[in-house]
Amino acid sequence: MQERGLSAYLAELIGTLLLVFFITSVVTLFVSTGSQAQFGSDFAVVGLVQGLALFGVIVIFGAVSGGHFNPAVTLAAALIKRISPLDAVIFMLAQLSGAVLGALLTKGLLLDEGRATHYGAGSISGLLNGNVGGAVVEGIGAFTLILVILAVVFSEKSLKDWGPLAIGTTFVFLVMVGGPLTGACYNPARWFGAALVGDEWGGVWPYLVGPLVGSVLAVLVFAFILEGSGPAPTEPPQRVKGKASTTS
Repeated sequence: MQERGLSAYLAELIGTLLLVFFITSVVTLFVSTGSQAQFGSDFAVVGLVQGLALFGVIVIFGAVSGGHFNPAVTLAAALIKRISPLDAVIFMLAQLSGAVLGALLTKGLLLDEGRATHYGAGSISGLLNGNVGGAVVEGIGAFTLILVILAVVFSEKSLKDWGPLAIGTTFVFLVMVGGPLTGACYNPARWFGAALVGDEWGGVWPYLVGPLVGSVLAVLVFAFILEGSGPAPTEPPQRVKGKASTTS
């Protein structure tokens, strides 16, 4: 289990700040409000910017903290014992603080423009069957994203050099699909920062329960399928010096 320190905590705070700032800014600039969830919105741009932002902060801070920037990712790392419980709690607090600061920065720069979208806060679309549908969307998105992270970062079988690109591109298509439905948060910190600053809580529990359940399910799939130990390797028979083997 890797030891963490102040530099890792600051990396999680600053990385989450930057990530949430870019996410809430692009939502403010490219998502329009209207009678339909996708009215006037360009979710291709929104998804691409968010994926590139995640790619960037992982490249910058990944070597220092592991590049979590998401309490659901930190929970998964704790469950597979790659981070201590105390460090996990500090990481989550740093992520929540960074998310609030990032959303505040967006509000400070885009005060008038951001009012209609509540400065990038997530909300459950009328296209879904209420909060349950929102929780399912958030859970599936978090499950997919975290499973990719576990596979490319924590697996001994993966090519880790591809990690940031794989995670960023996965986030792109997840936002394109989930953006019109829930805002595609998949991250309790990202949801909390924008919700607090924009005063739009979007149902609350789908944005907490969905990603956390998705995180646990991703860990189970990672442990029992991706990293599942197959049959024990058989060792060749040992030859005893000085004695000849006989066969009947």
